Amino acid sequence: MKIRNAVFCGVLALGMFAGGFTVAQNPNRHPNLAAAQELIDRAFEKISAAQDANEFDMDGHAAKAKEHLMQAREEIKLAARAANHHEH
Repeated sequence: MKIRNAVFCGVLALGMFAGGFTVAQNPNRHPNLAAAQELIDRAFEKISAAQDANEFDMDGHAAKAKEHLMQAREEIKLAARAANHHEH
């Protein structure tokens, strides 16, 4: 179970970081969105650390929280794109 969680976390983290590059590439353009992304990344890392520290899956709640963080990160990316679109 612990290995499965580690693999799952790695795949999710990779997708999360790759998918969120839109805002992170130019934090000066959308500093508040970039800051929000950074906080989401830190929260994701902390949840991963909590999963690693525990020998049980926390009834799937930690994984679900990470899914919600990924959704929030995607929404931030879309918000940055929308803001970029309205600037032109």
